[in-house]
Amino acid sequence: MSNQHILSNQQITHDRWVEFFDQFTQDNRGRLIKLEIVNQERGDEILIENAPLWSLVYAPVPQGHKLTLATEKDEVPPAYTILAPKIVWKAEDAQGQVVALEIIDSSNAQTILSLK
Repeated sequence: MSNQHILSNQQITHDRWVEFFDQFTQDNRGRLIKLEIVNQERGDEILIENAPLWSLVYAPVPQGHKLTLATEKDEVPPAYTILAPKIVWKAEDAQGQVVALEIIDSSNAQTILSLK
């Protein structure tokens, strides 16, 4: 994300998450991603780097209240799961293309998904 200039940040309201992540997957499938956990106590940790995005799916509270990231079709287990997300931000560049997502979960852990 350091090469990209962020023009705007927008919080995605919880009631739009299912639709937002479905559209996000369709618009960004195949783009290379970096997944980073930001932790003030242990430091930042890169979990995924230069892997193609396959899907990012939100399961609402009755179905588990989790956000699941896959980098391959039918990936079992998924590449990464965020349990109990509570805040989602998207960052866009000057052309309106999403360059990053920030997800904060119920324990206030911060996950950043950067797109190349």
